Amino acid sequence: VQLQASGGGLVQPGGCLRLSCAASETIFRGNVMGWFRQAPGKEREFVAAISWSGLTTYYADSVKGRFTISRDNAKNSVYLQMNSLKPEDTAVYYCASARSLTIRTDAKYVDYWGQGTLVTVSS
Repeated sequence: VQLQASGGGLVQPGGCLRLSCAASETIFRGNVMGWFRQAPGKEREFVAAISWSGLTTYYADSVKGRFTISRDNAKNSVYLQMNSLKPEDTAVYYCASARSLTIRTDAKYVDYWGQGTLVTVSS
């Protein structure tokens, strides 16, 4: 497994979760990392992305101000801190690796996908 996401679960509205994604060094080093999500009955959508240096980040408007993407290059890992969760955040969350931040507008530029972790926001 080259991308292993974890940290999903059931949380009440207003709660928080931290997703983690561990990657193999070959697909992590030097690459952009991102998170996407797919809600039941909907298409997969972009959530957040971070450059190799960590200096550049992008967020979907729907999560801006609530979610924070970060990475630890020494651990080949990327994280998604999710605060103030809403029921509409319920989805399977996927981590992704790419060579370009263009993934924020077009997922076809994703090179590798993780297996997904389910986040359910419900009371």
